[in-house]
Amino acid sequence: MKLYWTPRTRSMRALWLLEEAGCAYERILVDLSTGAQSAPDYRRINPMAKVPALVDGDAVVAESAAICAYVADRFPEAGLAPPVGDPARGRYLQWLFFSAGCVDPAFSERMNGWTTDSAATGWGSFDRVFAVLEEALDGVKARGGWILGERFSAADVLLGIDLHYGKDIIGLVPRRPAFEDYVARCLDRPAFQRALAIDAAGA
Repeated sequence: MKLYWTPRTRSMRALWLLEEAGCAYERILVDLSTGAQSAPDYRRINPMAKVPALVDGDAVVAESAAICAYVADRFPEAGLAPPVGDPARGRYLQWLFFSAGCVDPAFSERMNGWTTDSAATGWGSFDRVFAVLEEALDGVKARGGWILGERFSAADVLLGIDLHYGKDIIGLVPRRPAFEDYVARCLDRPAFQRALAIDAAGA
C-alpha cells in the first residue's frame, strides 16, 4: 500500500487514518514545490493533481475522505467503520462525507468572503455547518466521546482534523466548549501524535 502525500496538506487525514488502522504502508512524497503533482505519472493516479492519493495493488483511490473510507473498510479488524448492515453505518457515512461536502466549502466561503444563498448551496452556510456540528458534539463526551458514541471511527478522523485546522490553525472556527473538548480528545490519540510527527518530519 502506497500513500502519495505532502506535509501540511489534507494528506494529514490519510496519515492519521493509516496510523489508526495499524497497517503497513509506504509513503511517497509528492513535492508540490517542483510541480510533481502535475507530472503525467502522478496525474494517472490522481487526475486532479492533488494529494493525497493511495495505491493498494490494483486499487487506486484519490480524495482524502475516500481514502479514509477505503482504508477503514479494507482493515475491518481496526474497527474504524461500522460494517455494512450495522444501523450505525448510516450516521457514520453522513459524518464521513460531511467533511468534504459541508466543512470544506464552508471554509472556502468564509476565507473568500462569499455571499451564499443557503437554500441553493449544498452546505447551506458556514454558520449552519458549525451550528450543526456543535449540536452533534455537544455532550458527546458523556455518550462515549466520539461522533458515533463509544466507537471511534474514520468519521472522527475527518471531523477532528477539520476542527483542529479550522480552530487552531486558521482561526475560523469559533472556540466553543463542544469543539475544544472533542479536539483535545483527538489530539490525545497516539495515532494522531504519530501522524503529526510524520508530517513534521516530512516538512
